Amino acid sequence: MNKFIAGKTINLRDIEIKDAEFTLNLRLNSKKNKFLNQTSKDLEKQIEYIKRYKNLNNEWYFIIENKASLEPLGTVRIYDVIGNSFCWGSWIIKENAPLITALESAILIYEYAFYNLGFDHVHFDVRKENLRVKAFHERFGATKTRETGLDILYEYTKQDYEKIREKYKNKVLK
Repeated sequence: MNKFIAGKTINLRDIEIKDAEFTLNLRLNSKKNKFLNQTSKDLEKQIEYIKRYKNLNNEWYFIIENKASLEPLGTVRIYDVIGNSFCWGSWIIKENAPLITALESAILIYEYAFYNLGFDHVHFDVRKENLRVKAFHERFGATKTRETGLDILYEYTKQDYEKIREKYKNKVLK
């Protein structure tokens, strides 16, 4: 399965061992990791994680990169496959990335998961305190299904996505 998705200004490409340091630095950035699970500072552990990922057939881990310069801008991942549903997360975009990066990477994840991988449903959680990400998903039409002490759990369907796809596709799809 091709693990490369081209957008208008960014690409999503399969993560490689060479991306371990970039990924670790993103995950350890105190401005970016407030709502993430804690990560070890050990680069070797990040390398081992990527090596393990490479042997999985039910996860897709991408580097978000600038299409023109190939500069890495962030990470995003599809995981936790349950039947015809997936979760996406590990969505971290570095500081000073172009503003369109968040929108375009989300659209590309939905395009890939719904149209390339054949999923029809997505489930995900967002920390209650992560107001910007909650607002982003709710603008897209995600439905809140329940709450835990820390998180709000959402669902989103391919049909939900298709309702907003036309609004954004000319902006971010090539």
